[in-house]
Amino acid sequence: MHVVVTGATGGIGSWIVEGLASAGHEVLGVDLERPPGERENATFLAGDLTDQGVAWETIDGADPDAVVHCAGIPAMGIRAGGETFETNVSSTYHVLEAAGRAGADVVWTSSESTYGMPFAATPSLPEYLPIDEAHPQRPEDPYGTSKLVGEVIAERTVRAFDVPVTSLRPAWVSYPGSQQLARVREALDPETAEPGDEGSGNFWSYVDVRDLVSLVGAALEADVEGHEAYLAVAAENYLGRPTAETIEAVYGDLPEDCTLEGEESAFSTAKAREVLGWEPKHTWREAEQEEPVEPSFLDG
Repeated sequence: MHVVVTGATGGIGSWIVEGLASAGHEVLGVDLERPPGERENATFLAGDLTDQGVAWETIDGADPDAVVHCAGIPAMGIRAGGETFETNVSSTYHVLEAAGRAGADVVWTSSESTYGMPFAATPSLPEYLPIDEAHPQRPEDPYGTSKLVGEVIAERTVRAFDVPVTSLRPAWVSYPGSQQLARVREALDPETAEPGDEGSGNFWSYVDVRDLVSLVGAALEADVEGHEAYLAVAAENYLGRPTAETIEAVYGDLPEDCTLEGEESAFSTAKAREVLGWEPKHTWREAEQEEPVEPSFLDG
Protein backbone atom coordinates (compact mmCIF):
# COMPACT_ATOMS: atom_id res chain seq x y z
CA MET A 1 0.00 0.00 0.00
CA HIS A 2 0.88 3.66 -0.29
CA VAL A 3 0.35 5.10 3.19
CA VAL A 4 0.61 8.64 4.55
CA VAL A 5 1.60 8.74 8.23
CA THR A 6 1.20 12.04 10.06
CA GLY A 7 3.17 12.83 13.18
CA ALA A 8 5.92 10.79 11.55
CA THR A 9 8.74 11.89 13.86
CA GLY A 10 6.73 11.57 17.07
CA GLY A 11 6.85 8.69 19.52
CA ILE A 12 3.96 6.74 18.04
CA GLY A 13 4.16 7.95 14.43
CA SER A 14 7.84 7.15 14.00
CA TRP A 15 7.29 3.54 15.10
CA ILE A 16 4.34 3.24 12.72
CA VAL A 17 6.47 4.53 9.83
CA GLU A 18 9.16 2.00 10.77
CA GLY A 19 6.66 -0.86 11.01
CA LEU A 20 4.87 -0.14 7.75
CA ALA A 21 8.09 0.45 5.82
CA SER A 22 9.55 -2.78 7.20
CA ALA A 23 6.46 -4.61 5.97
CA GLY A 24 7.13 -3.35 2.43
CA HIS A 25 4.58 -0.54 2.23
CA GLU A 26 5.53 2.77 0.63
CA VAL A 27 5.23 5.43 3.31
CA LEU A 28 5.10 9.21 3.19
CA GLY A 29 5.81 10.58 6.65
CA VAL A 30 4.64 14.11 7.47
CA ASP A 31 5.50 16.20 10.52
CA LEU A 32 6.46 19.77 11.41
CA GLU A 33 10.09 18.88 10.72
CA ARG A 34 11.73 16.20 8.59
CA PRO A 35 13.81 13.63 10.49
CA PRO A 36 17.61 13.78 10.27
CA GLY A 37 17.94 10.30 8.76
CA GLU A 38 16.46 8.27 5.93
CA ARG A 39 14.53 5.02 5.71
CA GLU A 40 14.04 2.53 2.87
CA ASN A 41 10.44 2.59 1.60
CA ALA A 42 9.84 5.94 3.31
CA THR A 43 10.02 9.58 2.28
CA PHE A 44 9.38 12.58 4.50
CA LEU A 45 7.82 16.01 4.15
CA ALA A 46 7.65 18.90 6.60
CA GLY A 47 4.26 20.52 6.93
CA ASP A 48 1.83 22.05 9.40
CA LEU A 49 -1.36 20.00 9.14
CA THR A 50 -3.41 22.58 11.00
CA ASP A 51 -3.20 24.45 7.68
CA GLN A 52 -5.96 23.15 5.41
CA GLY A 53 -4.04 23.84 2.21
CA VAL A 54 -0.96 22.00 3.40
CA ALA A 55 -2.99 18.98 4.53
CA TRP A 56 -5.01 18.79 1.34
CA GLU A 57 -2.06 19.27 -1.02
CA THR A 58 0.14 16.80 0.84
CA ILE A 59 -2.42 14.00 0.94
CA ASP A 60 -3.87 14.61 -2.52
CA GLY A 61 -0.37 14.64 -4.02
CA ALA A 62 0.47 11.31 -2.37
CA ASP A 63 -2.66 9.59 -3.75
CA PRO A 64 -2.58 7.17 -0.79
CA ASP A 65 -4.43 3.93 -0.24
CA ALA A 66 -4.53 4.75 3.46
CA VAL A 67 -3.79 7.54 5.91
CA VAL A 68 -2.61 6.92 9.49
CA HIS A 69 -3.11 10.12 11.48
CA CYS A 70 -0.97 10.49 14.62
CA ALA A 71 -0.11 14.18 14.46
CA GLY A 72 -1.06 16.55 17.26
CA ILE A 73 -0.25 17.43 20.85
CA PRO A 74 -0.14 14.06 22.64
CA ALA A 75 -1.09 14.92 26.22
CA MET A 76 -2.01 17.62 28.69
CA GLY A 77 0.79 19.63 30.24
CA ILE A 78 2.77 20.19 27.05
CA ARG A 79 0.96 23.26 25.68
CA ALA A 80 -1.88 25.41 26.97
CA GLY A 81 -5.20 23.57 27.04
CA GLY A 82 -6.81 25.75 24.37
CA GLU A 83 -3.89 25.29 22.02
CA THR A 84 -3.96 21.54 22.62
CA PHE A 85 -7.65 21.40 21.73
CA GLU A 86 -7.39 23.65 18.67
CA THR A 87 -4.30 21.93 17.26
CA ASN A 88 -5.69 18.43 17.61
CA VAL A 89 -9.15 19.23 16.28
CA SER A 90 -8.04 21.31 13.29
CA SER A 91 -5.34 18.87 12.20
CA THR A 92 -7.71 15.91 12.53
CA TYR A 93 -10.42 17.66 10.54
CA HIS A 94 -8.10 18.69 7.72
CA VAL A 95 -6.32 15.31 7.50
CA LEU A 96 -9.52 13.23 7.56
CA GLU A 97 -11.23 15.56 5.10
CA ALA A 98 -8.28 15.25 2.73
CA ALA A 99 -8.15 11.47 3.18
CA GLY A 100 -11.85 11.20 2.46
CA ARG A 101 -11.53 13.28 -0.70
CA ALA A 102 -8.66 11.00 -1.78
CA GLY A 103 -10.76 7.88 -1.13
CA ALA A 104 -8.22 6.59 1.39
CA ASP A 105 -8.88 4.32 4.36
CA VAL A 106 -8.14 6.04 7.66
CA VAL A 107 -6.68 4.83 10.96
CA TRP A 108 -6.05 7.46 13.59
CA THR A 109 -5.04 7.68 17.23
CA SER A 110 -7.84 8.78 19.51
CA SER A 111 -7.32 8.09 23.23
CA GLU A 112 -8.67 6.38 26.33
CA SER A 113 -8.80 9.95 27.68
CA THR A 114 -12.20 10.26 26.01
CA TYR A 115 -13.60 8.32 28.98
CA GLY A 116 -12.68 11.21 31.25
CA MET A 117 -10.46 9.71 33.92
CA PRO A 118 -6.78 10.08 32.92
CA PHE A 119 -6.34 13.86 33.06
CA ALA A 120 -9.24 14.75 35.35
CA ALA A 121 -8.33 16.82 38.41
CA THR A 122 -10.12 14.25 40.55
CA PRO A 123 -10.70 11.06 38.54
CA SER A 124 -13.89 9.14 39.25
CA LEU A 125 -14.66 5.47 38.94
CA PRO A 126 -16.12 4.20 35.67
CA GLU A 127 -19.61 2.73 35.49
CA TYR A 128 -18.13 -0.76 35.18
CA LEU A 129 -14.84 -2.62 34.93
CA PRO A 130 -13.27 -3.55 32.66
CA ILE A 131 -14.05 -0.52 30.51
CA ASP A 132 -14.90 -1.29 26.89
CA GLU A 133 -15.65 0.74 23.76
CA ALA A 134 -19.32 1.09 24.72
CA HIS A 135 -18.61 2.82 28.04
CA PRO A 136 -19.86 6.45 28.10
CA GLN A 137 -17.30 8.98 26.92
CA ARG A 138 -17.20 12.10 29.08
CA PRO A 139 -13.80 13.84 28.84
CA GLU A 140 -12.95 16.44 31.48
CA ASP A 141 -9.92 18.11 29.87
CA PRO A 142 -9.03 19.79 26.54
CA TYR A 143 -6.96 16.85 25.31
CA GLY A 144 -9.61 14.19 25.87
CA THR A 145 -12.26 16.53 24.48
CA SER A 146 -10.20 17.07 21.33
CA LYS A 147 -10.04 13.31 20.83
CA LEU A 148 -13.78 12.91 21.30
CA VAL A 149 -14.38 15.65 18.73
CA GLY A 150 -11.98 13.76 16.48
CA GLU A 151 -14.19 10.67 16.70
CA VAL A 152 -17.17 12.82 15.69
CA ILE A 153 -15.10 14.03 12.74
CA ALA A 154 -14.36 10.37 11.93
CA GLU A 155 -18.07 9.57 11.82
CA ARG A 156 -18.71 12.59 9.61
CA THR A 157 -15.89 11.53 7.26
CA VAL A 158 -17.54 8.14 6.78
CA ARG A 159 -20.87 9.74 5.96
CA ALA A 160 -19.40 12.35 3.62
CA PHE A 161 -16.95 10.19 1.67
CA ASP A 162 -17.92 6.55 2.31
CA VAL A 163 -14.42 5.58 3.45
CA PRO A 164 -13.72 3.39 6.51
CA VAL A 165 -12.28 5.16 9.55
CA THR A 166 -10.81 3.34 12.54
CA SER A 167 -10.29 5.19 15.83
CA LEU A 168 -7.71 3.61 18.13
CA ARG A 169 -7.85 4.46 21.84
CA PRO A 170 -4.39 3.72 23.29
CA ALA A 171 -3.57 3.77 26.97
CA TRP A 172 -0.19 5.18 28.14
CA VAL A 173 2.21 4.19 25.35
CA SER A 174 5.46 2.61 26.57
CA TYR A 175 8.68 2.00 24.66
CA PRO A 176 11.45 -0.62 24.78
CA GLY A 177 13.90 0.19 27.56
CA SER A 178 11.74 2.98 29.00
CA GLN A 179 11.65 3.25 32.79
CA GLN A 180 8.64 5.61 32.97
CA LEU A 181 6.25 2.90 34.12
CA ALA A 182 8.79 1.67 36.66
CA ARG A 183 9.06 5.14 38.14
CA VAL A 184 5.30 5.32 38.72
CA ARG A 185 5.15 1.74 39.99
CA GLU A 186 7.94 2.23 42.50
CA ALA A 187 6.39 5.45 43.82
CA LEU A 188 2.97 3.92 44.42
CA ASP A 189 1.83 3.13 47.93
CA PRO A 190 -1.84 2.07 47.65
CA GLU A 191 -2.38 2.85 51.33
CA THR A 192 -1.54 6.54 50.89
CA ALA A 193 -2.20 7.13 47.17
CA GLU A 194 -5.18 9.19 46.06
CA PRO A 195 -7.21 9.49 42.84
CA GLY A 196 -5.37 11.94 40.65
CA ASP A 197 -1.90 10.68 41.52
CA GLU A 198 0.17 9.80 38.45
CA GLY A 199 -1.01 6.57 36.88
CA SER A 200 -4.25 6.31 38.84
CA GLY A 201 -6.36 8.14 36.26
CA ASN A 202 -6.22 5.26 33.79
CA PHE A 203 -5.86 2.61 36.50
CA TRP A 204 -2.21 1.89 35.67
CA SER A 205 -2.95 0.74 32.13
CA TYR A 206 -0.47 0.90 29.24
CA VAL A 207 0.31 -0.44 25.79
CA ASP A 208 3.69 -1.27 24.27
CA VAL A 209 4.28 0.82 21.15
CA ARG A 210 5.06 -2.34 19.16
CA ASP A 211 1.63 -3.73 19.95
CA LEU A 212 0.06 -0.43 18.91
CA VAL A 213 1.92 -0.69 15.60
CA SER A 214 0.59 -4.21 15.08
CA LEU A 215 -2.94 -2.99 15.80
CA VAL A 216 -2.55 -0.28 13.17
CA GLY A 217 -1.47 -2.97 10.72
CA ALA A 218 -4.43 -5.17 11.62
CA ALA A 219 -6.82 -2.26 11.12
CA LEU A 220 -5.33 -1.42 7.71
CA GLU A 221 -5.60 -5.03 6.57
CA ALA A 222 -9.17 -5.54 7.78
CA ASP A 223 -12.07 -5.44 5.37
CA VAL A 224 -14.20 -2.97 7.31
CA GLU A 225 -16.82 -0.34 6.66
CA GLY A 226 -17.98 2.69 8.58
CA HIS A 227 -16.42 3.99 11.78
CA GLU A 228 -15.23 1.68 14.53
CA ALA A 229 -13.26 2.37 17.69
CA TYR A 230 -10.88 -0.06 19.41
CA LEU A 231 -9.07 0.13 22.71
CA ALA A 232 -5.31 -0.46 22.46
CA VAL A 233 -4.15 -1.71 25.84
CA ALA A 234 -1.85 -4.37 27.25
CA ALA A 235 -3.47 -7.38 28.86
CA GLU A 236 -2.29 -6.47 32.37
CA ASN A 237 -1.52 -3.43 34.48
CA TYR A 238 2.10 -2.34 34.97
CA LEU A 239 2.09 -2.62 38.76
CA GLY A 240 2.40 -6.34 39.29
CA ARG A 241 -0.51 -6.01 41.74
CA PRO A 242 -4.14 -7.15 41.54
CA THR A 243 -5.97 -4.44 39.59
CA ALA A 244 -9.32 -4.40 41.40
CA GLU A 245 -7.68 -4.55 44.82
CA THR A 246 -5.41 -1.60 43.97
CA ILE A 247 -8.25 0.49 42.54
CA GLU A 248 -10.33 -0.12 45.65
CA ALA A 249 -7.42 0.82 47.92
CA VAL A 250 -6.82 4.13 46.09
CA TYR A 251 -10.43 5.09 45.28
CA GLY A 252 -12.06 3.63 48.36
CA ASP A 253 -14.61 1.72 46.29
CA LEU A 254 -15.24 -0.28 43.13
CA PRO A 255 -18.06 -0.14 40.59
CA GLU A 256 -20.84 -2.58 41.45
CA ASP A 257 -20.20 -4.25 38.10
CA CYS A 258 -16.55 -5.32 38.31
CA THR A 259 -15.29 -8.59 36.85
CA LEU A 260 -11.54 -7.87 36.90
CA GLU A 261 -9.35 -10.81 37.85
CA GLY A 262 -5.74 -10.66 39.03
CA GLU A 263 -3.58 -8.14 37.18
CA GLU A 264 -6.05 -7.88 34.27
CA SER A 265 -6.13 -4.45 32.61
CA ALA A 266 -8.95 -2.09 33.55
CA PHE A 267 -9.63 -1.70 29.81
CA SER A 268 -10.90 -4.55 27.64
CA THR A 269 -9.47 -5.38 24.22
CA ALA A 270 -12.04 -8.08 23.47
CA LYS A 271 -13.40 -6.14 20.49
CA ALA A 272 -9.99 -5.88 18.82
CA ARG A 273 -9.41 -9.59 19.40
CA GLU A 274 -12.77 -10.62 18.01
CA VAL A 275 -12.96 -8.26 15.01
CA LEU A 276 -9.33 -7.70 14.04
CA GLY A 277 -7.67 -10.82 15.44
CA TRP A 278 -5.25 -8.65 17.43
CA GLU A 279 -3.55 -9.66 20.66
CA PRO A 280 -1.02 -7.60 22.65
CA LYS A 281 2.24 -9.56 22.86
CA HIS A 282 4.64 -7.33 24.79
CA THR A 283 4.70 -6.77 28.54
CA TRP A 284 6.36 -4.19 30.76
CA ARG A 285 8.30 -6.95 32.49
CA GLU A 286 10.17 -7.73 29.28
CA ALA A 287 10.32 -4.22 27.82
CA GLU A 288 11.98 -2.69 30.87
CA GLN A 289 14.86 -5.16 30.53
CA GLU A 290 15.51 -4.27 26.89
CA GLU A 291 17.95 -1.74 25.53
CA PRO A 292 16.35 1.58 24.56
CA VAL A 293 15.83 1.76 20.82
CA GLU A 294 14.08 4.07 18.38
CA PRO A 295 13.50 4.09 14.60
CA SER A 296 16.80 4.50 12.79
CA PHE A 297 15.74 7.49 10.70
CA LEU A 298 15.43 9.63 13.85
CA ASP A 299 19.18 9.40 14.32
CA GLY A 300 20.99 11.19 11.56
